[in-house]
Amino acid sequence: MRAVILAAGRGMRLQQAQEQPMPKCLLRFGGQTLLERHLLMLRAAGVADVVLALGFEHRQVEAELDRLAWTPRPRVVINEGYELGSVLTVHTVADAFADGAEVLLMDADVLYDQRIAGPLTRGAGNLLLIDRDFEAGEEPVKLCVKDGVPVELRKRVAAGLDYDTIGESVGFFRFDGDTAGRLAAIVAGYVEGGRADQPHEEAVRDLLLEGGRRFGIADVTGAPWIEIDFPTDIRKAADEILPSLQPIRTEA
Repeated sequence: MRAVILAAGRGMRLQQAQEQPMPKCLLRFGGQTLLERHLLMLRAAGVADVVLALGFEHRQVEAELDRLAWTPRPRVVINEGYELGSVLTVHTVADAFADGAEVLLMDADVLYDQRIAGPLTRGAGNLLLIDRDFEAGEEPVKLCVKDGVPVELRKRVAAGLDYDTIGESVGFFRFDGDTAGRLAAIVAGYVEGGRADQPHEEAVRDLLLEGGRRFGIADVTGAPWIEIDFPTDIRKAADEILPSLQPIRTEA
């Protein structure tokens, strides 16, 4: 199993409130960066093959890897066009999706509990995570499910869509080798078609709606996590999420 962590973006909504601009994966909670927490969580689950897709201030992230002296060191791939959408970042690491390996695709700007990582790293096959306890609005990426099948993955859900379950997508996905390769092909189509400015969730959505592939849905409602986009998210992460996280435990 391989983990691809997307950490290329500038995070403009957060940078405006920071004196020293830095990638969001370097935000610290409880004395650890989000990047270190990701790596610890993956190590606890036995995932050692990690690819870091970087862009904005990438040397700061590489310096953090030096500080951690992490082994095996994650492979770093730089997206020079990080100002565009995350579709281009995924395309930059397309080779990580093309060799038949099972792939975890993860956003770097998430503080989360091991109860989130557990379902993601156990078992095999395609998997989506859903949190049914979410705040309605334009910001969350909604995952809609009908009879166990995903039917939508977007911030805006079309009126009249038929579904029996709705929640927020945690932003982490697991793909088997064949599906990972298909996602890379869809992303390439976006870039070649002049749509490199799109969020990568749009390509994942296309993959889901193609049909023909089974996707498991893991309900992680109740497990603490937060995606950090705004200064208020940093405060909530520190004051509410961090104290409720379980210690990271290595699986037997």
